[in-house]
Amino acid sequence: MPDETARLGKETGRSAGRIGIFLLIAIGLGYVLTVVWGRVLDPADNKVFLSFWGVLMGLGAALSPLEQEISRQSAHAALEGAKAGKPAVRAFTVCAVLVLLFCLLTLIPPVTQRLYGGHWEFAVIVLAGGVSFAFQFAARGLLIGQHRIRPYSWLIMAEALVRVLLLGVLLVAGLAQLVPLALAAAAGSFAWLLFARQAGRLVDPGLEGEALRPVAVRIVTLMAGAGLTASVITGYPAMVSLLGPSGEDDRIGVLFLALFVARTPLMLLSPIQAIAVPTVVRLSGTADGPRRLRRLLSVGALAALVLAAAGALVGFLIGPWVVELLYTAKNRPEGWWMAGLVWSSVLLTAIQLAAAVLVAQAKANKVLLTWAVVAATSALVLLFLPGDAVFRAVAGLALGPTLGLAVVLVFVLRVTPSAGNSKAGSRVPLV
Repeated sequence: MPDETARLGKETGRSAGRIGIFLLIAIGLGYVLTVVWGRVLDPADNKVFLSFWGVLMGLGAALSPLEQEISRQSAHAALEGAKAGKPAVRAFTVCAVLVLLFCLLTLIPPVTQRLYGGHWEFAVIVLAGGVSFAFQFAARGLLIGQHRIRPYSWLIMAEALVRVLLLGVLLVAGLAQLVPLALAAAAGSFAWLLFARQAGRLVDPGLEGEALRPVAVRIVTLMAGAGLTASVITGYPAMVSLLGPSGEDDRIGVLFLALFVARTPLMLLSPIQAIAVPTVVRLSGTADGPRRLRRLLSVGALAALVLAAAGALVGFLIGPWVVELLYTAKNRPEGWWMAGLVWSSVLLTAIQLAAAVLVAQAKANKVLLTWAVVAATSALVLLFLPGDAVFRAVAGLALGPTLGLAVVLVFVLRVTPSAGNSKAGSRVPLV
């Protein structure tokens, strides 16, 4: 068993390395987008556009449990030499319906006014992009669950590449306005079409498995947790627009751009988190898997706190200069903004990795509770803390993840993985 654990560790390391390379390229392409937005739009328009971007990418983040759930089912099926079956299709259907309902809500005029400054076109673009994201995350889950690292890596990069190519066309055509930029931003969610055939071969809708109810309960619970997660990560600009004080559009626009720079650790995470889920499933069947997981989590938590403190110091010292370099002097933040934003980003990274352990064991309620603590703390700070909008936004992001990390560590360090949870289609209680 120790040899098997070591082999799994090496295999995971190689997979993470390949995905990491492609992800770094995708992140670089993503920064091209934000640099263009920051330079061609004024701060007030940036506030509106980045609120739209926050909703769109927040939907993508809310759909991450679909990737994780299908990767779990696909990994179980791979262990038995089979394909994912009806439970995967059911999980996708539930997610697609929930996304559609949410997007229809954003078409209500008062919501559109608050989120998008009255640009109803943004609500329509979010609707199309959000539904397409459901297909994209389903494809990613099938690929990574069956350990198809090469197409999975290319899909990650294709999403960013499609956006950059369309952005280039818009710039050449002189169409760098709000709505055309929004269309380019949403186009990346259709990258799954390039990999539809490969992913489709990994699922057999005729294979029976878990019934609809347990799958739906689990995926809805996980999506609720992911939605709360998105509200403090990719969707935080939208959360500030909804809950924060109004009247400081220029400063808030600069803060949103600074947030993109500070979010680098989180951009590295989503595919790594997807790898973590099937890895925990495999480790659960080894003799020393539970002990190794607890040790890694304990060391990782301590390292996260050290890195968060160091990152906050670096952000304070050079963060404003980096943002100004990328987005010009009109978008220079203050040092304390960057310190708080980097601190929150590192801790949110640690929370998401710890939550992946709970996802792998279908402990959906604990994932939901963790992110409820983070989101509720941030929301209460935005609503009630004395101070201006920028102070509340930075404080909310600093305090929420700090409390959330403590909560998730209590959960994961008390969880003992068991081989019984590795059975495909087993009915794991949501406790």
